[in-house]
Amino acid sequence: MNKKPIIIGVAGGSGSGKTSVARAIHDFFQGGSIMMIEQDYYYKDQSHLTFEERLSTNYDHPLAFDNDLLIKQVNELINGQPVQKPVYDYSQHTRSKETVFLEPKDVIILEGILVLEDERLRDLMDIKLFVDTDADLRFIRRLTRDIKERGRSLDSVIEQYTEVVRPMHNQFIEPTKRYADVIIPIGGENKVAIDLLIAKIQTILEQKDIL
Repeated sequence: MNKKPIIIGVAGGSGSGKTSVARAIHDFFQGGSIMMIEQDYYYKDQSHLTFEERLSTNYDHPLAFDNDLLIKQVNELINGQPVQKPVYDYSQHTRSKETVFLEPKDVIILEGILVLEDERLRDLMDIKLFVDTDADLRFIRRLTRDIKERGRSLDSVIEQYTEVVRPMHNQFIEPTKRYADVIIPIGGENKVAIDLLIAKIQTILEQKDIL
């Protein structure tokens, strides 16, 4: 691969539908040279902390992420070098010893709540997206997901949302909207926006002689 890949950043609050948007783009080009990198994989290693200390980690704060490693690996992929993507063990609240081997691709989707927060990451992106969904809908989606998929209690989800998720969203995530090239309301249900994005990506790929 001798051409610089297209880097697409997809940000938005928890429950906004950003993952659905990223997957819709990824699935359209599936079978082609495309990959998706979730920022969640790059939470910092916490093996030096006790388990009790790890439980108090604020995962919605920019400092929770190892952006230095993410930026280093994205640059390596841009330069045609494979990387070993970290894996985060949510049961132990620290980085797993396992990694995932990734080979360079022509399209790289970076997805996560704070992928637009770090200027160094933004500078690598060709297209910056922010998925903008009303707070009440985001909360309902998160509540449903955490109870059904993660075995959380109603009270614990509400407490975490009001004490951590909501204030961190307002302080760190919402302000990154200003950096987006495109703001997508509703998320994965916005088929028109996703179709327009796919058409734009196809145009860029054709200009680069990748398609």
